[in-house]
Amino acid sequence: MELLSTNVCFNGEHRRYRHRSAALDCEMEFAVFLPPAALGAESRKVPVLYWLSGLTCTDQNFMQKAGAMRRAAQLGLAIVCPDTSPRGVNLPGEDESYDFGSGAGFYINATQQPWAPHYRMYDYVVKEIPQVVESNLPITEQRSISGHSMGGHGALIAALKNPGRYQSVSAFAPIAHPTACPWGQKAFKGYLGDDTSTWEEWDATLLIPTARERLPLLVDQGTADNFLDEQLNPDALLDACEKVHHHIDLRMHRGYDHSYFFIASFIDEHLDHHARALGLMPG
Repeated sequence: MELLSTNVCFNGEHRRYRHRSAALDCEMEFAVFLPPAALGAESRKVPVLYWLSGLTCTDQNFMQKAGAMRRAAQLGLAIVCPDTSPRGVNLPGEDESYDFGSGAGFYINATQQPWAPHYRMYDYVVKEIPQVVESNLPITEQRSISGHSMGGHGALIAALKNPGRYQSVSAFAPIAHPTACPWGQKAFKGYLGDDTSTWEEWDATLLIPTARERLPLLVDQGTADNFLDEQLNPDALLDACEKVHHHIDLRMHRGYDHSYFFIASFIDEHLDHHARALGLMPG
Protein backbone atom coordinates (compact mmCIF):
# COMPACT_ATOMS: atom_id res chain seq x y z
CA MET A 1 0.00 0.00 0.00
CA GLU A 2 1.35 3.38 -1.05
CA LEU A 3 0.07 6.29 1.03
CA LEU A 4 -0.95 9.07 -1.37
CA SER A 5 -2.29 11.67 1.06
CA THR A 6 -3.52 12.19 4.59
CA ASN A 7 -5.77 14.79 6.22
CA VAL A 8 -6.58 15.26 9.89
CA CYS A 9 -10.35 15.36 10.31
CA PHE A 10 -12.29 15.40 13.61
CA ASN A 11 -9.10 14.20 15.33
CA GLY A 12 -9.04 11.19 13.05
CA GLU A 13 -7.33 10.76 9.69
CA HIS A 14 -8.60 10.58 6.16
CA ARG A 15 -6.09 8.69 4.02
CA ARG A 16 -5.83 7.75 0.37
CA TYR A 17 -3.87 4.70 -0.73
CA ARG A 18 -2.77 3.07 -3.97
CA HIS A 19 -2.13 -0.64 -4.31
CA ARG A 20 -1.82 -3.33 -6.92
CA SER A 21 -5.06 -5.31 -7.09
CA ALA A 22 -4.75 -9.01 -7.79
CA ALA A 23 -8.50 -9.32 -8.39
CA LEU A 24 -8.57 -6.54 -11.00
CA ASP A 25 -5.03 -6.89 -12.34
CA CYS A 26 -4.38 -3.15 -12.19
CA GLU A 27 -3.44 -0.32 -9.85
CA MET A 28 -6.31 0.87 -7.66
CA GLU A 29 -6.85 3.73 -5.23
CA PHE A 30 -9.08 3.76 -2.17
CA ALA A 31 -9.84 5.98 0.81
CA VAL A 32 -9.94 5.24 4.53
CA PHE A 33 -11.16 7.23 7.51
CA LEU A 34 -9.58 6.17 10.79
CA PRO A 35 -11.32 7.55 13.90
CA PRO A 36 -9.36 8.91 16.88
CA ALA A 37 -9.81 5.60 18.70
CA ALA A 38 -7.60 3.90 16.09
CA LEU A 39 -4.78 6.42 16.43
CA GLY A 40 -2.36 7.54 19.12
CA ALA A 41 -0.74 5.92 22.12
CA GLU A 42 -3.89 4.19 23.38
CA SER A 43 -5.16 3.16 19.98
CA ARG A 44 -7.05 -0.02 19.30
CA LYS A 45 -8.41 -1.80 16.27
CA VAL A 46 -11.87 -0.59 15.33
CA PRO A 47 -14.82 -1.99 13.35
CA VAL A 48 -15.33 -0.81 9.80
CA LEU A 49 -18.05 0.31 7.41
CA TYR A 50 -17.39 -0.41 3.74
CA TRP A 51 -19.04 2.22 1.55
CA LEU A 52 -19.74 1.51 -2.13
CA SER A 53 -20.34 4.55 -4.32
CA GLY A 54 -22.49 4.99 -7.41
CA LEU A 55 -22.05 5.54 -11.13
CA THR A 56 -19.26 7.95 -12.15
CA CYS A 57 -17.91 8.19 -8.58
CA THR A 58 -14.42 7.50 -7.27
CA ASP A 59 -13.27 6.86 -3.72
CA GLN A 60 -13.41 10.61 -3.05
CA ASN A 61 -17.08 11.51 -3.55
CA PHE A 62 -18.40 10.03 -0.32
CA MET A 63 -15.49 11.21 1.80
CA GLN A 64 -15.79 14.80 0.61
CA LYS A 65 -19.56 15.19 0.30
CA ALA A 66 -21.37 12.88 2.73
CA GLY A 67 -20.33 14.52 5.99
CA ALA A 68 -19.87 11.11 7.59
CA MET A 69 -16.59 11.59 9.41
CA ARG A 70 -17.83 13.64 12.37
CA ARG A 71 -20.20 10.90 13.52
CA ALA A 72 -17.78 8.11 12.59
CA ALA A 73 -15.13 9.80 14.76
CA GLN A 74 -17.53 9.93 17.70
CA LEU A 75 -18.55 6.30 17.27
CA GLY A 76 -15.05 4.89 16.81
CA LEU A 77 -15.96 3.56 13.36
CA ALA A 78 -13.55 3.29 10.43
CA ILE A 79 -14.85 3.85 6.88
CA VAL A 80 -13.33 2.33 3.76
CA CYS A 81 -14.29 3.61 0.29
CA PRO A 82 -13.05 1.65 -2.72
CA ASP A 83 -13.27 2.98 -6.25
CA THR A 84 -16.20 2.02 -8.49
CA SER A 85 -14.30 0.26 -11.29
CA PRO A 86 -10.86 -0.60 -12.57
CA ARG A 87 -8.97 2.36 -13.99
CA GLY A 88 -6.55 2.73 -16.86
CA VAL A 89 -6.78 -0.80 -18.26
CA ASN A 90 -7.39 0.61 -21.75
CA LEU A 91 -10.23 -1.63 -22.83
CA PRO A 92 -12.14 -0.66 -25.98
CA GLY A 93 -15.24 1.33 -25.11
CA GLU A 94 -14.53 1.62 -21.38
CA ASP A 95 -14.78 5.42 -21.43
CA GLU A 96 -17.62 5.86 -23.92
CA SER A 97 -20.57 6.08 -21.49
CA TYR A 98 -21.15 6.97 -17.86
CA ASP A 99 -23.13 3.80 -17.07
CA PHE A 100 -20.77 1.13 -18.40
CA GLY A 101 -17.02 0.67 -18.12
CA SER A 102 -15.01 3.24 -16.15
CA GLY A 103 -16.85 4.32 -13.03
CA ALA A 104 -19.49 1.65 -13.58
CA GLY A 105 -18.18 -1.70 -12.42
CA PHE A 106 -21.55 -2.65 -10.86
CA TYR A 107 -19.85 -4.73 -8.14
CA ILE A 108 -20.17 -7.96 -10.13
CA ASN A 109 -17.62 -10.35 -11.64
CA ALA A 110 -17.60 -10.01 -15.42
CA THR A 111 -17.50 -13.19 -17.50
CA GLN A 112 -17.40 -11.67 -21.00
CA GLN A 113 -14.35 -10.50 -22.91
CA PRO A 114 -12.63 -8.08 -22.79
CA TRP A 115 -14.04 -7.27 -19.33
CA ALA A 116 -13.52 -10.56 -17.47
CA PRO A 117 -9.81 -10.20 -16.60
CA HIS A 118 -10.28 -6.82 -14.91
CA TYR A 119 -13.92 -6.10 -14.07
CA ARG A 120 -14.23 -8.26 -10.99
CA MET A 121 -15.42 -5.62 -8.56
CA TYR A 122 -17.41 -8.10 -6.48
CA ASP A 123 -14.27 -10.05 -5.59
CA TYR A 124 -12.43 -6.79 -5.04
CA VAL A 125 -14.86 -5.23 -2.54
CA VAL A 126 -15.96 -8.43 -0.78
CA LYS A 127 -12.62 -10.22 -0.52
CA GLU A 128 -9.55 -8.23 -1.54
CA ILE A 129 -10.07 -4.78 -0.01
CA PRO A 130 -11.05 -6.20 3.40
CA GLN A 131 -7.99 -8.44 3.38
CA VAL A 132 -5.74 -5.52 2.46
CA VAL A 133 -7.02 -3.07 5.07
CA GLU A 134 -7.49 -5.58 7.86
CA SER A 135 -3.92 -6.79 7.39
CA ASN A 136 -2.31 -3.35 7.25
CA LEU A 137 -4.47 -0.95 9.29
CA PRO A 138 -5.98 -0.91 12.81
CA ILE A 139 -9.24 -2.36 11.52
CA THR A 140 -11.01 -5.47 12.82
CA GLU A 141 -12.93 -8.18 10.98
CA GLN A 142 -16.18 -6.71 12.33
CA ARG A 143 -17.67 -5.32 9.11
CA SER A 144 -20.76 -3.54 7.90
CA ILE A 145 -21.57 -2.41 4.37
CA SER A 146 -23.55 0.39 2.76
CA GLY A 147 -23.73 2.29 -0.49
CA HIS A 148 -25.59 4.59 -2.86
CA SER A 149 -27.36 3.81 -6.14
CA MET A 150 -25.11 1.33 -7.99
CA GLY A 151 -23.25 1.05 -4.67
CA GLY A 152 -26.49 0.40 -2.83
CA HIS A 153 -27.05 -2.52 -5.18
CA GLY A 154 -23.48 -3.64 -4.45
CA ALA A 155 -23.97 -3.45 -0.69
CA LEU A 156 -27.21 -5.43 -0.81
CA ILE A 157 -25.84 -8.27 -2.94
CA ALA A 158 -22.61 -8.44 -0.93
CA ALA A 159 -24.58 -8.94 2.27
CA LEU A 160 -27.15 -11.32 0.78
CA LYS A 161 -24.52 -13.53 -0.88
CA ASN A 162 -22.19 -13.74 2.14
CA PRO A 163 -23.97 -14.81 5.32
CA GLY A 164 -21.93 -14.04 8.41
CA ARG A 165 -19.51 -11.68 6.67
CA TYR A 166 -21.25 -8.42 7.60
CA GLN A 167 -22.93 -7.37 10.82
CA SER A 168 -25.34 -4.99 9.06
CA VAL A 169 -26.28 -3.53 5.70
CA SER A 170 -27.97 -0.37 4.45
CA ALA A 171 -28.45 1.51 1.20
CA PHE A 172 -29.36 4.91 -0.20
CA ALA A 173 -31.48 4.83 -3.36
CA PRO A 174 -30.17 1.43 -4.45
CA ILE A 175 -30.62 -0.08 -7.89
CA ALA A 176 -32.77 -2.66 -6.17
CA HIS A 177 -33.83 -4.81 -9.15
CA PRO A 178 -31.09 -4.38 -11.78
CA THR A 179 -32.28 -7.15 -14.10
CA ALA A 180 -35.45 -5.09 -14.65
CA CYS A 181 -34.01 -1.62 -15.32
CA PRO A 182 -32.01 -0.03 -18.16
CA TRP A 183 -28.85 0.57 -16.10
CA GLY A 184 -28.69 -3.00 -14.89
CA GLN A 185 -29.65 -4.57 -18.20
CA LYS A 186 -26.97 -2.64 -20.07
CA ALA A 187 -24.27 -3.52 -17.53
CA PHE A 188 -25.26 -7.16 -17.13
CA LYS A 189 -25.49 -7.76 -20.88
CA GLY A 190 -22.04 -6.23 -21.39
CA TYR A 191 -20.32 -7.89 -18.44
CA LEU A 192 -22.23 -11.19 -18.25
CA GLY A 193 -23.58 -11.84 -21.75
CA ASP A 194 -27.00 -12.55 -23.23
CA ASP A 195 -28.01 -15.44 -20.95
CA THR A 196 -30.25 -13.59 -18.50
CA SER A 197 -30.29 -16.55 -16.10
CA THR A 198 -26.69 -15.67 -15.24
CA TRP A 199 -27.82 -12.19 -14.21
CA GLU A 200 -30.05 -13.39 -11.38
CA GLU A 201 -27.31 -13.98 -8.81
CA TRP A 202 -26.47 -10.25 -8.95
CA ASP A 203 -29.98 -8.92 -8.28
CA ALA A 204 -30.93 -8.19 -4.65
CA THR A 205 -34.66 -8.53 -5.28
CA LEU A 206 -34.13 -12.00 -6.77
CA LEU A 207 -31.71 -13.05 -4.00
CA ILE A 208 -34.11 -12.24 -1.16
CA PRO A 209 -36.28 -15.40 -1.38
CA THR A 210 -33.36 -17.81 -0.87
CA ALA A 211 -31.13 -15.68 1.36
CA ARG A 212 -29.46 -17.81 4.04
CA GLU A 213 -29.15 -14.85 6.42
CA ARG A 214 -31.79 -12.22 7.00
CA LEU A 215 -30.00 -9.10 8.12
CA PRO A 216 -32.48 -6.23 8.51
CA LEU A 217 -32.33 -3.91 5.50
CA LEU A 218 -32.30 -0.15 6.04
CA VAL A 219 -33.10 1.59 2.74
CA ASP A 220 -33.61 5.34 2.27
CA GLN A 221 -35.14 6.71 -0.92
CA GLY A 222 -36.07 10.24 -1.97
CA THR A 223 -39.43 10.83 -3.64
CA ALA A 224 -37.97 13.52 -5.93
CA ASP A 225 -35.25 11.20 -7.24
CA ASN A 226 -35.20 11.49 -11.04
CA PHE A 227 -34.21 7.83 -11.32
CA LEU A 228 -36.83 6.42 -8.96
CA ASP A 229 -39.42 5.13 -11.41
CA GLU A 230 -37.22 3.89 -14.26
CA GLN A 231 -34.07 2.63 -12.55
CA LEU A 232 -34.37 1.99 -8.82
CA ASN A 233 -37.50 -0.14 -8.16
CA PRO A 234 -37.56 -0.08 -4.34
CA ASP A 235 -41.12 -1.42 -4.39
CA ALA A 236 -39.91 -4.65 -6.02
CA LEU A 237 -37.41 -5.14 -3.21
CA LEU A 238 -40.08 -4.36 -0.62
CA ASP A 239 -42.49 -6.88 -2.15
CA ALA A 240 -39.81 -9.58 -2.22
CA CYS A 241 -38.97 -8.97 1.43
CA GLU A 242 -42.60 -8.98 2.55
CA LYS A 243 -43.28 -12.30 0.85
CA VAL A 244 -40.59 -14.11 2.87
CA HIS A 245 -40.75 -11.93 6.01
CA HIS A 246 -37.27 -10.47 5.48
CA HIS A 247 -37.19 -7.34 7.63
CA ILE A 248 -36.86 -4.15 5.61
CA ASP A 249 -37.20 -0.54 6.72
CA LEU A 250 -37.84 1.31 3.45
CA ARG A 251 -38.05 5.00 4.30
CA MET A 252 -39.40 7.32 1.61
CA HIS A 253 -38.30 10.93 2.09
CA ARG A 254 -40.50 13.57 0.54
CA GLY A 255 -38.71 16.06 -1.73
CA TYR A 256 -35.24 14.48 -1.60
CA ASP A 257 -33.35 13.71 -4.82
CA HIS A 258 -30.52 11.34 -5.80
CA SER A 259 -27.65 13.60 -4.75
CA TYR A 260 -25.22 13.75 -1.88
CA PHE A 261 -27.45 16.39 -0.29
CA PHE A 262 -29.81 13.47 0.34
CA ILE A 263 -27.06 11.21 1.64
CA ALA A 264 -25.66 13.90 3.94
CA SER A 265 -29.12 14.45 5.43
CA PHE A 266 -29.45 10.87 6.71
CA ILE A 267 -25.93 9.45 6.88
CA ASP A 268 -25.72 9.79 10.67
CA GLU A 269 -28.78 7.56 11.06
CA HIS A 270 -27.14 4.93 8.87
CA LEU A 271 -23.89 5.15 10.82
CA ASP A 272 -25.83 4.65 14.05
CA HIS A 273 -27.63 1.67 12.50
CA HIS A 274 -24.27 0.05 11.77
CA ALA A 275 -22.73 1.11 15.08
CA ARG A 276 -25.48 -0.70 16.98
CA ALA A 277 -24.86 -3.88 15.01
CA LEU A 278 -21.10 -3.57 15.55
CA GLY A 279 -21.47 -3.09 19.31
CA LEU A 280 -20.34 0.54 19.33
CA MET A 281 -23.60 1.84 20.83
CA PRO A 282 -26.59 0.30 22.62
CA GLY A 283 -29.08 -1.55 20.49
